[in-house]
Amino acid sequence: MKILLTINDISITGGAERVCVNLANALSEFGHQVCILSFYQSNQKLPYNINSDVGLHIWHNIAESDYAKQHKNILSKLYYKNLYKIILSIKVSQRFFDYDVIIANCAIFMPLKKYSHIRYCRLIHLNFSRYHSRNKYFHILVILSNRELNTWQSYHKNIKVIPNFIPYIPEKNTDSSQYRILSVGRMDNSDQKGFLRLIDIWEKVQEKIKEVSRAENTKSLISKAHQVQNENLESWQLIIVGDGAMKEQIQAKILEKNLQDSIILKPFTKDIESQYLNASIYAMSSYFEGLPMVLVEASSYALPCIAFDIATGPSDIIESQVSGYLVEDNDIQDYADKLIELMCDKQKRESMGLNAKQRVKQKFSKEAIIPLWEEVFVGKNE
Repeated sequence: MKILLTINDISITGGAERVCVNLANALSEFGHQVCILSFYQSNQKLPYNINSDVGLHIWHNIAESDYAKQHKNILSKLYYKNLYKIILSIKVSQRFFDYDVIIANCAIFMPLKKYSHIRYCRLIHLNFSRYHSRNKYFHILVILSNRELNTWQSYHKNIKVIPNFIPYIPEKNTDSSQYRILSVGRMDNSDQKGFLRLIDIWEKVQEKIKEVSRAENTKSLISKAHQVQNENLESWQLIIVGDGAMKEQIQAKILEKNLQDSIILKPFTKDIESQYLNASIYAMSSYFEGLPMVLVEASSYALPCIAFDIATGPSDIIESQVSGYLVEDNDIQDYADKLIELMCDKQKRESMGLNAKQRVKQKFSKEAIIPLWEEVFVGKNE
């Protein structure tokens, strides 16, 4: 099949852009003829590697914001905000009329002018907030989480749940004997990743560790199954990897709570594999997510994961009590208790981690996901 994927700006480091490239590469590897159409290009160097046999079209070699600034008067602004997207959509239909499938990864393209032989798909990367009428033009909407299926089905007759996938499953597994817990994410002003409450959780963990170390009878504070390694609890560190506007505030809270010896902040790194392999537990404290690929990636290195059971995301990835733990949202004490439970039990970390890796192979590999997309292309089960 000839497949086109549209995206706002393929040159920025965003989740939708990364998913778009991964999907294009995988579809190409499965024998399809694939092209990416990027309407804008902010950066000369592309952040994600596109396979050589995937075509790339870029229509504006500037950022969308810079293009918008060129429209200064009222009429020009009205044209850009309203009519221009319609014109772009018509141009896409005319330029790629001989394709079999068009997958929209952004809100710019709408199939206003349709060809009967083309299958028009919209991949929704974000959680449901409100329904946009432009979605009615697509044959099918693809969402990431089963938790939102009923909501979307109340607006559109054809909804398919297809999670994102990771391009490859690593052969390496982490060493579960390491005394490090990892958390990775953007430190933006929304605190979406919940790093401030993760610090509160870690404070409770440290209080428990101090309580254990002071106690004459450890059994009264921590169950017998956890005693094998409790002499090493003071060696554990929480590693937070990321950058953003909140980093100074996060650092200040760590110092305020006197946790600087056990919480280590590290800048964002492209070598994220080394971070996964240097930890034995992954901790996510997000307030909201779509489908958090960092949990999938961590699981692929046999890391057991802990996350709050927020509206969407973690429950699609973590099988609680089997491959990790889901904690009731904002139950900070229970989250701390689950961390300590894993910190004290190397065997549990290993078994849960291996279960997590197996779950990724079954549900989030490209071998599992691309056939689901191929069903969408032919309208199977509609």
